[in-house]
Amino acid sequence: MRESILNLHGVEKSYRQGNTRLEVLRGLNLEVLAGETVALMAPSGAGKTTLLQIAGLLDRPDSGVVHIGSERASDLPDAGRSRLRSNYIGFVFQSHCLLPEFTAEENVVLPQRILGRDKSEAKSRARELLTKMGLKERMAHHPSALSGGEQQRVAIARSLANQPRLILADEPTGNLDGDTAWQVADILIQEAKESGLGVLIATHNPDLAARLDRTVHLRNGTVG
Repeated sequence: MRESILNLHGVEKSYRQGNTRLEVLRGLNLEVLAGETVALMAPSGAGKTTLLQIAGLLDRPDSGVVHIGSERASDLPDAGRSRLRSNYIGFVFQSHCLLPEFTAEENVVLPQRILGRDKSEAKSRARELLTKMGLKERMAHHPSALSGGEQQRVAIARSLANQPRLILADEPTGNLDGDTAWQVADILIQEAKESGLGVLIATHNPDLAARLDRTVHLRNGTVG
């Protein structure tokens, strides 16, 4: 039986807007297993970003339980959540969010150094990942000198730098042309299979969703 990488159970989240309360997530249940790629499809405003923020320990649910691996993350204090997020979770965004003043290699080294990895080890890991992404000749380039697809591949390398168990991707192919989008998607799929990662990809693209193992739809605050 495959390990549970992410498990949300009975998650509820609401926000106050003026005198009314907007219920975004309503008793939501979602599990992602090791080596599994899951597409999260939702119309705009359905709560996709809220779900990803809770899954990534960037926000807390009003109620419900969030398990990351075997750890009950929803009960942890902020320091414990930050530790778990840094060690266990990698993020990939539609906008790559690379630091423009750093090279591709330096962008992948930085998160490792933040966790205390030796500089030479961090550089070796960055070069290994960027080579795997087909960017061996582009490591010394700054983001402004890279294409959109190259920037997104650097972002994926960065998300993998600290060897996470869970990747959360928010529209990672949304700004890319067709061929480049499939290349980026296939990298994430391959990493899940080779490294046993759990991958949750929020997308509006049904063709991308069809390439993944499973699709869940977020509607009326729950998934199905």
